[in-house]
Amino acid sequence: MFNKKTLILGASSNPNRYSYMAANKLQNHGHSIVEVGRNNPEIPSESDIHTVTMYLNKVHQKAYENQVLALKPQRVVFNPGAENPEFANELEKNGIEAINACTLVMLSTNQY
Repeated sequence: MFNKKTLILGASSNPNRYSYMAANKLQNHGHSIVEVGRNNPEIPSESDIHTVTMYLNKVHQKAYENQVLALKPQRVVFNPGAENPEFANELEKNGIEAINACTLVMLSTNQY
């Protein structure tokens, strides 16, 4: 397994939120993370992001779409409630895999 540096878009410091659980589980599986949420709303311009895992609904994603495209990750995971067919199509047009899945389940089943 190698480190799939992951940007968590919609990160939360609330332990009851799935994005918080995903952050912990990603790190426990050896992946480094970058968290973007209310407490840290700016996406850093890093070039080594492998995966963006989306925890924002479609309306709130709009402000980040161009930045996510500019990162050129290998994939974007749209977690339940974050599905966005229009943005997924745009990602695919730009050679970025877009999948509707749950990061927590992917990690638990070794599909991450």
